[in-house]
Amino acid sequence: MKRLSDIKFSTLDLVPVRENGSAAQSLRNSLDLAQHVEKFGYNRFWVAEHHNMDGIASSATSVLLGYLAGGTSTIRVGSGGVMLPNHAPLVIAEQFGTLESLYPGRIDLGLGRAPGSDQMTARALRRERSGSADDFPEDVAELMRYLGPRTPDQRIIAMPGTGTNVPVWLLGSSLFSAQLAGERGLPYAFASHFAPRFMHEAIRVYRNHFKPSAVLDKPYVMLGVPLVAADTDEQAEYLATSVYQRILALMRGQSLVQRPPVKTMDGLWLPHEKDAVHDFLGLAMVGSPQKIRAKLDVLIEQTQADELIFTCDLYEHADRVHSYELLAQVMKG
Repeated sequence: MKRLSDIKFSTLDLVPVRENGSAAQSLRNSLDLAQHVEKFGYNRFWVAEHHNMDGIASSATSVLLGYLAGGTSTIRVGSGGVMLPNHAPLVIAEQFGTLESLYPGRIDLGLGRAPGSDQMTARALRRERSGSADDFPEDVAELMRYLGPRTPDQRIIAMPGTGTNVPVWLLGSSLFSAQLAGERGLPYAFASHFAPRFMHEAIRVYRNHFKPSAVLDKPYVMLGVPLVAADTDEQAEYLATSVYQRILALMRGQSLVQRPPVKTMDGLWLPHEKDAVHDFLGLAMVGSPQKIRAKLDVLIEQTQADELIFTCDLYEHADRVHSYELLAQVMKG
């Protein structure tokens, strides 16, 4: 049985844009956060591809990863993830092959099969391409061929890319990628930071379908976990209202820019909306270090996860940094 101190811990940064803030400041904050969590002992720092969302500044994911890797020295950096239906596999192979060539041994390529946007934006991204989620298994295989060793009859190569063997992860919030990751023998990251309802089933499907591969001899599960850690439970609950407002805005189709915390959410949401937000954040770790440690112990006991990747979208950057610092102390026991 795993203990909390056995578990690797990582950061997923959604590069949040504040109300009255700017994308430029959010990107600088992302690098500052990466530098801090590197010192705190975090294993990896991932950013996710989203489009047409005014509150998330990580749309040019590979460009941002170059900035983050260049400003850090030891922490792994990667995509959590690149939405592969938006791109030709060769383009992603060249981008991540370039990153791996510049920062060897530090790059992860997490892949998702959702567009990371609405359908109108997906069409704007693809133009004449016919890419869709249905092509995902073939696109993953094509991409991995470009990153693998060059074969004698290979007519198209990724340069840089060929022979770099950038580690590929499959990401998912449903059972499709869980089964595919298992069958391909790839590490699997489940988006339990926003889809906790399917977490246990996805882990079961992945482990049951797992076949050893050249990259993994046994299953490797990473789980997404929302985080709001503070010195006291009361302070954490107060800071979490920024997260609640953001999820509520997402559900209403409103602006996702970060809003400052409020003393109470009463009057801001309807009862059914409150329930929906709490369902969305069902795995959230909100509280003091003592409270979070107890909840994490239960999560590890129930899932036997190999790694946890935490996302923390607080209004004040200093509160985010402090939250990750407190968590590191918890994880190290």
